[in-house]
Amino acid sequence: MPSFDAVIIGSGPNGLSAAIVLAQAGCKVLVLEAEPTIGGGTRSAELTLPGFVHDVCSAVHPLAAVSPFFKTLPLQKYGLELLQPPVMVAHPLDGGRAVAGLRSLDETANGLGRDAAAYRRLVGAVVENWSRLEGALLGPLAIPRHPFALARFGLHALRSVTSLASSRFHEPATRALLAGDGAHGMLPLDYELSAGVALTLASLCHVAGWPIAKGGSQAIADALAAHLRALGGEIVTNTRVTSLDDIPPARAVLCDLSPAPLLQIAGRRFTPAYRRRLEAYRYGVGVCKVDWALDAPIPWTAEACRHAGTVHVGGTLEEIARSERDAWTGRQTERPFVILSQPTLFDSSRAPAGKHTAWAYCHVPHGSPTSAADRIEQQIERFAPGFRERVLARAVMLPRDIQAHNANLVGGDIAAGVPDLAQFFTRPTWRMYSTPAKGVYLCSASTPPGVGVHGMCGFFAARRALREVFGSS
Repeated sequence: MPSFDAVIIGSGPNGLSAAIVLAQAGCKVLVLEAEPTIGGGTRSAELTLPGFVHDVCSAVHPLAAVSPFFKTLPLQKYGLELLQPPVMVAHPLDGGRAVAGLRSLDETANGLGRDAAAYRRLVGAVVENWSRLEGALLGPLAIPRHPFALARFGLHALRSVTSLASSRFHEPATRALLAGDGAHGMLPLDYELSAGVALTLASLCHVAGWPIAKGGSQAIADALAAHLRALGGEIVTNTRVTSLDDIPPARAVLCDLSPAPLLQIAGRRFTPAYRRRLEAYRYGVGVCKVDWALDAPIPWTAEACRHAGTVHVGGTLEEIARSERDAWTGRQTERPFVILSQPTLFDSSRAPAGKHTAWAYCHVPHGSPTSAADRIEQQIERFAPGFRERVLARAVMLPRDIQAHNANLVGGDIAAGVPDLAQFFTRPTWRMYSTPAKGVYLCSASTPPGVGVHGMCGFFAARRALREVFGSS
């Protein structure tokens, strides 16, 4: 069996990023992927009907647009094109109205009535300081290079969405917009740190947008893989690793795995104390996801929704907070908060001529066996009457299906672990990327900076392996 300097288990964006960092340093690298296709959370497939391309997991990529590591790579050379919709995110409300997040901070603020000045101050401060903040927000816990900018951000980010929204905004529409952004964090909106998610995503609308990848999210993985191969790296699919004893000899092994699958393949190499810490790692709420093949665009009542790449379907802050709290406490909510993407409005390559796709999910209790598809569609019908008449086919994924597609997403938790204060800064343990086993590292979204298509977990894990195993700076 040939030997390698490094073997990476898993070909998600973090695994591929780790492999690229090591290959750039001259290492002989092998990536092993259990599934037939590479990509992890950035895969695309014909899930409904032939010719209709759907994103299996992630669909919209604001963090890919600002990733410090991705910016250093020639991904456009390998066909990656990020498309920006005219409206980044729209949030419909009853009565045919909608509030929208646009690329322009001022245009967004101008649509918020008496909250315009407050939005400019709150979100504008993050936008203005993004270059000073991104190193801290997209990296592990460390002494900040810009402590004052980070402290100002932290004053708001460490709060809950409900607290921040109610104290800063008067308009229910503005509060709903912030709540929709915050609900991406998969935490109850009255939890501390949920405001940090909301502020980050709101700011990214104006920093770099909320783009989609032309052709599907698979294009991101394919571009990373093409660059890795150009550097001499190898990728082998359809190879499920059940034990570290089964992989080729290597000086370093980097695992793009969350704690549960990591324990399955490497647990016996770890100390009892480390195993206990991984076993205590908490996974959060699951998701129920629906993909649709459509014969026409979604007939939104509000005009802004017809031009949005992402639509937050859930009504007021209070409704969204109730939905997120229900999922967290194990209840099936009747009116779920739905995150929806409609990529074919801006990327006709994903569907036959004149046809469309849509992608949506809501949060459900961890591992829930109950489909929320009907309730998701009812919520869309609430703001887009006649939606169901345009459905040609649908594909529903329950938490068990999501975990079957990607073993890292235990119980359907697409964040690969609860991102609360107790488990955000030092995840999955205080060791972060390192393990007690010599040469074995963790490079998944269960390490800082966490969930998102940015590759930074893999970047930092590979940098640590280079220092500790290969003696490189």
